[in-house]
Amino acid sequence: MYFIQPTRDIPHLDQVLDTLPSVQMIRIEDLHLYDPTIIAIADVQDYLTHQWTLPTIALALEDEGLALAAAWEQGALAGWIWSKLPSNPQKALIKIDAKYKRNQDSRDLPSAAELQKKLLPNPIELLNYKIETLFQPSAYLSGDWYDYWKISDKEVMFYLADVSGHGVTSSLLTSWMAAFHGRSKNPRELIKKLNGMLVQENIEKHITMIAGILNIETHHLRWSSAGHYPPAILFEKDQEPRILTTSSFPLGLTEDLEVEEFECQLKPNARFIICSDGALEPFDGGLNEQLRQLVHHLQNQSFQAPEHVADDIAILSLRRIN
Repeated sequence: MYFIQPTRDIPHLDQVLDTLPSVQMIRIEDLHLYDPTIIAIADVQDYLTHQWTLPTIALALEDEGLALAAAWEQGALAGWIWSKLPSNPQKALIKIDAKYKRNQDSRDLPSAAELQKKLLPNPIELLNYKIETLFQPSAYLSGDWYDYWKISDKEVMFYLADVSGHGVTSSLLTSWMAAFHGRSKNPRELIKKLNGMLVQENIEKHITMIAGILNIETHHLRWSSAGHYPPAILFEKDQEPRILTTSSFPLGLTEDLEVEEFECQLKPNARFIICSDGALEPFDGGLNEQLRQLVHHLQNQSFQAPEHVADDIAILSLRRIN
């Protein structure tokens, strides 16, 4: 941390410096040379006069309560009295620094959210098919993710994943998946590779996902599930919706993950839809009732995510258009 040399005489200056041996003394005129993210300790009058942007702990004399109040309004992290430092100033500094860094992380979240969204796949033109998606985080960052990409002129690979928990760690895993997937050529291989890396790195998270591959010429679809709920749903014209239930473990729990592969044929106007479990949250009732209502709204194309959601929502739909 920095200690900005006061421009006025301070009776207790030497005593304060003796209790803070690890700080680096700097001069006001040199502030532009130093890291603007490191906390500075400074006299309150200098802080109010020069109004620098460094995060600052302001020190005041005992009769300068109004000056301390003004410093807080100006953005000071804390206010101390020159002659009455905290009983353990080093420990107090560590706490203030940790709180400041947490606040900085929070301020960075909107930018991080924009970067995460930029990792989502760009729309691709497909003969006979349209890919439709919905992505709505519950906070700034999402632990739900989807991706799709061409692996040949005839085949498209896709997946939708749900990382356990919320927040930065879960969102980092979605970014990791976005960077990793390109080396896999079929759903089972993708799931097995992701599972192996999660188990090997001992990351205390698990991931559920559905991954699939579609041949846009033959309309043949193959997919695999790793403990994902809700299951995939198939909508066909003039037919009842089909809930494509599977049974398996999520990624990251065991090395010996058994991955089944399923297949179906997409008829004209058919829709194959996969969702994260956040898509169930807008509906009341138990899981079965929530799933029933979700299927109803997806079938009628009336699903609308609430403006504020308790869980991340991601939906990926493959629609055959002729």
